[in-house]
Amino acid sequence: MTNRSEARYFHMHLISDATGETLNTVARAATAQYADYRPIDHIYPLVRTPKQLQRVLLEIERQPGIVLFTLVNRDLRDQLESYCSRLGVPCISILDPVIESLAHYLNAESRPQIGGQHVLNAEYFRRIDALNFTMTHDDGQAIDDLERADVVLIGISRTSKTPTSIYLAQRGIRTANIPIVLSVAPPAVLETLKNPLIVGLIASAERVAQIRRHRLLALHETRENSYIDPRHITTEIVKMKTLCSKNDWPIIDVSRRSVEETAASILNLLAERKPQRDSAP
Repeated sequence: MTNRSEARYFHMHLISDATGETLNTVARAATAQYADYRPIDHIYPLVRTPKQLQRVLLEIERQPGIVLFTLVNRDLRDQLESYCSRLGVPCISILDPVIESLAHYLNAESRPQIGGQHVLNAEYFRRIDALNFTMTHDDGQAIDDLERADVVLIGISRTSKTPTSIYLAQRGIRTANIPIVLSVAPPAVLETLKNPLIVGLIASAERVAQIRRHRLLALHETRENSYIDPRHITTEIVKMKTLCSKNDWPIIDVSRRSVEETAASILNLLAERKPQRDSAP
């Protein structure tokens, strides 16, 4: 496998008339397929006037590279595409194929709207509510109203409970997380919850020990050896598995999963659970 120091670099210009989040996500997904190459990102959000675009064009000319964009304004699009054509660099509107396919399928004309995915609608406020709930219920806090959660994550220390919770909250899922500690009984309320999906997160003892070691080094902290001892961690994991098995709660091993992959698995579990709950008497 090519390491970072041996990778070949290229310039990539990401131009958006909104926040650029869509572009960044697509660009990361695409460039991940080329392990031998590393993009040097040039990110230009909120490009909405000819003057703003002109500064971008000069930067593209100074450091040529592939151009990805999401621009609604036709004049700005035409100017960008024409300029890139003269420079001989690829210039791609990443949403056009999807929008055109939708237009054919729906037999309807699109009505472009700058930053349309970020409008302050009910979905937006649902995500904000979920994020507020999740931050309030992080790391075992506020367990008195866990019934309001959509998902409750449980796991031993350093199994990505908090980042997974925040990722789910950004998708509008109210998520709480509770640490499972070897010397402390889990909150009794867990076994009485009806509404939330409870999911256990585990990882290999070696992986947990590695993460804990790095965390202690970063914090310049010292703790008793049991915190990073794989044998002690194995005992913690056994407790987690026993608890989940007793209550028939699903378990996800996050050892080799990114936060996004873990969250996707949880969203799948939620989707599978919905028809069962809808059909329940």
